[in-house]
Amino acid sequence: MSYLLDTHTFLWVLFDDDKLSDKAKDILIDSDRKIYVSLITYWEISLKYSIGKLELRGIRPDELPQKAGEIGLISLDILQEDMASFYKLPKTAHKDPFDRMIIWQAIRRNFILISKDKEFEDYEDFGLRTLW
Repeated sequence: MSYLLDTHTFLWVLFDDDKLSDKAKDILIDSDRKIYVSLITYWEISLKYSIGKLELRGIRPDELPQKAGEIGLISLDILQEDMASFYKLPKTAHKDPFDRMIIWQAIRRNFILISKDKEFEDYEDFGLRTLW
């Protein structure tokens, strides 16, 4: 089974793991699991950092991929097929473009998305599987 971290989950893994659910912690410590971080997450963090909407403790956004690799997380590329087929993701009240692309990647690749975001439940009828 493969898992994809939502952006807040990735940040909590790195900086505040007390915020993670017990289920998420169990998945993250299982060395047989493949845990991914989307390149969209790095873009979102970098953008929010650059405009002052996000602070990081003792690290810059460009250091995050290395930090993720050190703890066994795998970077998930954005494929041209992800981008070209994004129009297929149904519209819901949830408008955040970063979240929507991460959701689409999870659906397309049949990954379980680790996220606390309750709004993601709107996508379960379209194939999204979540864990928290």
